[in-house]
Amino acid sequence: MQRSYYLDNLKVMLTILVIAHHAMIPFADGEGWAYHPSIAEETMPYMWHFLSTNAAFFMGLFFMISGYFVPKSFDRQGFATFIWKKVLRLLVPMALITAVLSLATGTPEAGHTWFLSSLFAFCLVYALIRLVCKRCSGEQPLKLTLPLLMVFAVVMGVGGYFIRQFYPQNEWIHLWVYKFEPAHYLQYIIMFALGVLAGHGNWFDKMSDFVGRVALIIGTLLCVGNYLRAGGAWDGFVWHWFGIYESFLCVFFCVGLVWLFKKIANWNGKFWQWSASQAFGAYVIHLFVLLIVQNLLDKLWIGVVGKFLLVTVLAVTFSFVITWLLRLIPGVKKVL
Repeated sequence: MQRSYYLDNLKVMLTILVIAHHAMIPFADGEGWAYHPSIAEETMPYMWHFLSTNAAFFMGLFFMISGYFVPKSFDRQGFATFIWKKVLRLLVPMALITAVLSLATGTPEAGHTWFLSSLFAFCLVYALIRLVCKRCSGEQPLKLTLPLLMVFAVVMGVGGYFIRQFYPQNEWIHLWVYKFEPAHYLQYIIMFALGVLAGHGNWFDKMSDFVGRVALIIGTLLCVGNYLRAGGAWDGFVWHWFGIYESFLCVFFCVGLVWLFKKIANWNGKFWQWSASQAFGAYVIHLFVLLIVQNLLDKLWIGVVGKFLLVTVLAVTFSFVITWLLRLIPGVKKVL
């Protein structure tokens, strides 16, 4: 199977964005983050736009890309091998990170590895469906169209709107070490399903320029609209209907980004291949790297923007390099 280098490169950029997102939290509001700057002037409360827009799409995009490769992996490996490799790749790193965080906090805590446990659950459900329903392995008759994307967005948006009436955003449910955020969980399920359908039908490689360009334009305009919220009627409107607004942003911007990277970022140089190989491990370990960098630079004053940029660059660099070093250890590549 020809490798989709543009998806590798998109995952690298997404991993960097996740690290930047977490690096911003202490400077924006600090809620739920273990590090808080000791310098009072290091604050950027206006950057909640950055955090809000990221949260609207980037984990959904991770699930969509992951789902894209699931059908071909299952076809190639079969049920037992497919599940075993997911255990190694997803549950083992989750268990290790959870053990460290739980010891550090004194309570069961999976941290950012909630993504790994949820992805494993989705893969397991898919594998069980394929095991029971043999016809599901056939060719996918659906084609990627704008009306189909609209259906995904509407179902996600309406469902998300009603879920948020009971579980507001950032409210998590903890089932021991398995935790999830109901406000976004329907998004993750639907984006994973979209990715699976895309994998069955090879949608991303076959995506027309018209569909990709329109999706990117719609998604970008919705991102800009979220950044323009600053009180007033527009802010009130988006806030009230955010479950629906966010869903349209997520579906169209994610598909648009895939098209954009296919058009302009389908390169496979050695540096990008190296980066793609480390991206998953960098996501897994970046929390510890980021906290160390933030604490080491705590007393350094270079302005809040300079501090954020420096922390982000160092955390990204060390996360990728440390992952590379860890992967040199025999057997670690199966996990990271």
